[in-house]
Amino acid sequence: MGEESKSLWEGKLTVELTSVAAEQAWPALEDFCNLHKWIPINTCYHVEGVQGQPGLVRYCSSTVKAVVEDEADGADDAVESETTVKWAKEKLLMMDPVRRCLSYEVGENNMGFESYVATLKVIPVGGDGESVGCLIEWGFVCDPVEGWSLEDFESYIQYCLQFMAKKIQDECSVTR
Repeated sequence: MGEESKSLWEGKLTVELTSVAAEQAWPALEDFCNLHKWIPINTCYHVEGVQGQPGLVRYCSSTVKAVVEDEADGADDAVESETTVKWAKEKLLMMDPVRRCLSYEVGENNMGFESYVATLKVIPVGGDGESVGCLIEWGFVCDPVEGWSLEDFESYIQYCLQFMAKKIQDECSVTR
């Protein structure tokens, strides 16, 4: 008998930036090794490869605190905080500045990803022939991640998109 096949998770989530044009938002995504400026992670830096070129690898990490009950001393209210670092190396597969999109895959990681490919796009939202805003679309295809439901995973991505939108809007309002 063969191994049971598990179905892939696939999805596309978007966030709208009503006051930021696509050409203003794209530089945030195009700067592949500075993801920590745009989503809630602690660090992101260049590991190898050429900026903007397929094969570029970035290292991303976040410190996660979990509350753990301390049952050793018998107190019902005793809790400890356990800190772990979640990390991943992510490889740029494609970047198209004209179409304002990029794709990357998660490689080595301790987050439970076996396979994960994401595509991010900045899509103009027009008004009378001019871009007056944009959508950021985050598409993904991955194996199910242990400990997560698809709904929880999509909720996390939507949270990251909302965080990113606010950061980009704030940045663009300062630079105007």
